[in-house]
Amino acid sequence: MIVTFGILIVIALAFAAGDVTGLASGGGILGHPLASVDGEKVTADDIRRRAQDEIRSARQQQPDLDMATFVRAGGVESLITRSLTGLALETFGEEQGMRVSRALVGSELKAIPAFAGATGQFDQQAYLRLIAQRGMTDAQVQREIARETMAQFLIVPTVGASQVPQQLALRYASLLLERRVGQAALIPASVAGPAPTDAEVQDWYKRNVARYTTPERRVIRYALVTPQQVAAQAVPSDAEIQKAYDADKAKYAPKPLRDVTLATVLDQKAAQALADKVKAGTPLAAAARAAGLEARTITAVEQSALATQTSPAVAAALFGAAQGNVVGPLRGSIGFVVARVEKVTQDPGKTLAQARPEIVAALTKQKANDAIGKIRDAVEDALADNANIAEVARDQKLNVQTTPAVLSSGINPDQPQAQPDATLAPVIAAGFAAEDGDTPTTVGIGQDGGFAIAALDRIVPATPIPLAQARAKVVADLTADRARRAAQAAANAIVAKVNTGTPLAAAVAQAGVKAPVERVEATRAQITANQGQVNPVLAMMFGMKQGSARAIQAPDGRGWLVLRVEQIVPGDASKQPAAIQATRADLGRAIGGEYAQQFANAVAAAQGAKRYPDAIATLKKDLVGGDAGQ
Repeated sequence: MIVTFGILIVIALAFAAGDVTGLASGGGILGHPLASVDGEKVTADDIRRRAQDEIRSARQQQPDLDMATFVRAGGVESLITRSLTGLALETFGEEQGMRVSRALVGSELKAIPAFAGATGQFDQQAYLRLIAQRGMTDAQVQREIARETMAQFLIVPTVGASQVPQQLALRYASLLLERRVGQAALIPASVAGPAPTDAEVQDWYKRNVARYTTPERRVIRYALVTPQQVAAQAVPSDAEIQKAYDADKAKYAPKPLRDVTLATVLDQKAAQALADKVKAGTPLAAAARAAGLEARTITAVEQSALATQTSPAVAAALFGAAQGNVVGPLRGSIGFVVARVEKVTQDPGKTLAQARPEIVAALTKQKANDAIGKIRDAVEDALADNANIAEVARDQKLNVQTTPAVLSSGINPDQPQAQPDATLAPVIAAGFAAEDGDTPTTVGIGQDGGFAIAALDRIVPATPIPLAQARAKVVADLTADRARRAAQAAANAIVAKVNTGTPLAAAVAQAGVKAPVERVEATRAQITANQGQVNPVLAMMFGMKQGSARAIQAPDGRGWLVLRVEQIVPGDASKQPAAIQATRADLGRAIGGEYAQQFANAVAAAQGAKRYPDAIATLKKDLVGGDAGQ
């Protein structure tokens, strides 16, 4: 929610990623209302478009995301909450006398990078063209920016809250120190009973067909442009090599070098005293150390490089001094420099013949990049004129290739043992980001400046694997499920007996299960000790009453765990100030968001925000049934 109210982030990402059609969530859009605030409605048409845009944007990171997955994950409810909260905050702010000026809306609009032209400044024509492509009007966009700005006015001060009372931090710190002792027994999921019948296998397959369904695949056409393809154009001539050598004569010419030791002193008198001591025979490093300073040594340095590290005057003095001479104190970029020339050497430079290999390598790379750049410019111009991949490839004499029907990972399900070509990863990503009828696109490949033209050829919908082919896996899954269910039933029976007073070991024995009973002990802080990941077993243990038992599926899937809490030892952080401060800091990083969430919820309730569950359920059903492939 907080991210939603970051005006520049939300609006800029919306236009850049395509989430623009959902911006107008108020009146004027026809469709069934899903929610409302003070006469303003969140419509089904609005949420439908927002959902489609969010999926399109999310597919850049999760190419196989579909509408059904989005709906099951609570995406529709999230969109409605965001829209409803935005409307509630807007009406609340207006009731408090707050207003968002047109000037502020304009300045926020002009700051959105997606609307910048070639000069980097706001381009009115680009803005109008982009919002028209997304079915928006200028008034709708400005209305949404005003709404988001109002929300920001109200939310940002709350998010900034980070102060946590000492007593509150003490309570939380003490909770983390709470210790629990109990018993645990693993009820194994062992395979037993007759093999499943054909009827049982078929029934399991029908009920769990999603497990045996090959996800959506795509066939992608592509053409590669690599440095190897322009190698003939990238060979530098002798004249170009000579020209490059002449242009860099200073680089290849003979030059004097120095090894120097320097110390910087802020006070001129102290610097003079240091220089006198060094000139009297004390090594500069030792003299500097005695004065509480640290000398540094620079080896094989040119005068120009030394000038940038000290000052031109210091560099000139050092390069004018003989080996062993002490220079200074001289004013450097900071303070006064005392230096000693440790060694004088001469870089002989390089002749053209000696420099030729590195010049040829640099020119070859530059010319290859230039050639590839010209091809890419020509390709993108042609694509902008609605040319297809075959036409572009013919004009540029490229070879068009076609992938098999692959998953978003690049794997071909028909040859699962074959590793996907890593070079084609950007091509596959582009293919899964495209929709039917989209213009081909160019994507960079490798690290050498090459690129590819990628075009979606066709989409192969998710397809169930025939039972005959999947039978072995179906039987294995069905058998494993039976074993898990049997273990769960046994665990539940043991839990029932333990909760009526039977010791855990006795209950396990009465169930006829061979499962040793082990002692377990942990603190609440251990729940997230594994890099912040929640341990579900410990989480359940710390949610139980003393003397009670519960069952949970073992994290490794080997069966079911029966846990009994025998002792609860409360934590006390009152004598651990470091723990309190650490907890206080952790809470401070999160409490602003919690305050903002509660504030937004309170505003929505105060403004009479309403949801219409039947309409929401109808939309979700329609989205999954009719638009799952959008």
